[in-house]
Amino acid sequence: MRGGTSHLSQYDPQIPDDYRILLTGSGVNKYPAKQHAQAVVHHLGVSEGLIFLPGKPTVYLEDSDQTLPFRQRRYFFYLSGVNESDAHLTYDIKRDQLTLYISPINPQKVIWFGRGSTVEEAENKYDADSVRLSTSMIGDICRWVVANRQKSIYALHKDQLPRDYPPTIPSSTFDTQTLLPALNASRCIKSPHEISLIRRAVDLSSIAHRGVLHHITCLHNEAQIHALFLDICIAHGAKYQGYTPIVASGTHASTLHYAKNDAPLKGRGLICMDAGSEWENYSSDITRTFPITAQGWASKESEEIYAIVEEMQERCIKKLKPGVRYLDLHLLAHRIAVEGLMRLGILYQNDVDDVIKEGASQPFFPHGLGHHMGLEVHDVSDEPIIGLAETRQNMDDFSAYGEILGETRCGEKVTGYKMPCTIGSPRLAPNMVLTVEPGIYFSKYALDKIYLPNPQVAKYINQEVLRQYIHVGGVRIEDDILITEDGYENLTTAPKGREMLRIISDGANCGHGVDCTSRERYRAVSGTTCKYTWRTPAEYISSVRGMM
Repeated sequence: MRGGTSHLSQYDPQIPDDYRILLTGSGVNKYPAKQHAQAVVHHLGVSEGLIFLPGKPTVYLEDSDQTLPFRQRRYFFYLSGVNESDAHLTYDIKRDQLTLYISPINPQKVIWFGRGSTVEEAENKYDADSVRLSTSMIGDICRWVVANRQKSIYALHKDQLPRDYPPTIPSSTFDTQTLLPALNASRCIKSPHEISLIRRAVDLSSIAHRGVLHHITCLHNEAQIHALFLDICIAHGAKYQGYTPIVASGTHASTLHYAKNDAPLKGRGLICMDAGSEWENYSSDITRTFPITAQGWASKESEEIYAIVEEMQERCIKKLKPGVRYLDLHLLAHRIAVEGLMRLGILYQNDVDDVIKEGASQPFFPHGLGHHMGLEVHDVSDEPIIGLAETRQNMDDFSAYGEILGETRCGEKVTGYKMPCTIGSPRLAPNMVLTVEPGIYFSKYALDKIYLPNPQVAKYINQEVLRQYIHVGGVRIEDDILITEDGYENLTTAPKGREMLRIISDGANCGHGVDCTSRERYRAVSGTTCKYTWRTPAEYISSVRGMM
């Protein structure tokens, strides 16, 4: 990071200016790889052994001299903090010794591609006890095996064992079953350093979302929105995205992972934009649904659906705290959705539990309420927060949740559709980071081909009223949440609700409501001076900071 004060710290005094943790005695700010390794060993439950992980190698495109874009293996990064290719690590559990292996520098390649770290540079940058060249790795491992007879080497997968290890090392030495769940359990609970990186990613993505809202009235297609979001992120140093942005206008918003991002906006009504940048490999994940004109929502139907989704999110977020089971909030979101759709007449008036049990809320809210977030946008955990984990289900809970979830138990099929969660869902704990992203969608294809032909579902749906809402497409609102010791912290500052509408209106009123090629003429005629611009990265940075 460059020196000086981060502009974000003035808005939240809890955010350190440089988003790093200074390890005592290190002399430099380092990613806490040793702390993470010790956490993994705690979940492994062993006192001896060797952890081995390879980093991402340089990979060339097929039949080409061009390389694929580099993306570090996340498990390797978690135990190293290294974002360089062709590196490896070992961690001696008994000695608490983390060794990093890096590639020797090839002088012939430096002129073309630059170089990686030297041993001395790596020792200063990374939280490792020892840094060695990769040419010494196999010899080091062989010596460890000789000195630690019948002790295991823990690796993630069989295809990630040390390459060309000698036959003197028995294959039984390698354990490829135990490390993965231990890593997942450790990654589920974020360290303070990780939280600071996630916070930074969320802050920058929130700025980009705000910038899009401010300029939306002068944009003409989904591609321009996509480009503007990326431009603002990159101008702020966030070069990579946690996932491919979703910029879905109108009925395209009924496709959950829409990725074409190329349709014109004319006549579309609203945008559902799901986009989040990375910061040092840690992801954000933010969704906002908004109108494309300064006059607000294009139809009362869009506004009504937005209000229901807003209520779903707000009520679920307020209940977040340690000990809460995410499944309960998922079901709460379904109840709020059903009650709202009944008020609008899309669903006939019925018992809410019956509607959910029979699967009639599933066409409108077909995905889970949220997921873990960290080194992956859909981050790992020892137990799926809202996934299918049949072996973890407790029969004692089935009486309370089984019928609503639509599960099969003891050979008997309960009517309805299986929800994307289980009664074995774990409880929330401090320092988890997760998303809350309810939505309501009107997928004409899914309704016509899957749900309405099913009388069990169709009997609850007023199809005449439903047709009036098909044009909405879909509404989703998503925030990134940190679970604290006694509650939660919403990390997301991207505007929503009334503030979102105000920013769109302000953007139109300061000249962004006209075609950008005509802006100077507009300003000359109207006398309006806009402090925001979208023509250069430097102007982005200064203008969007002013929005915070």
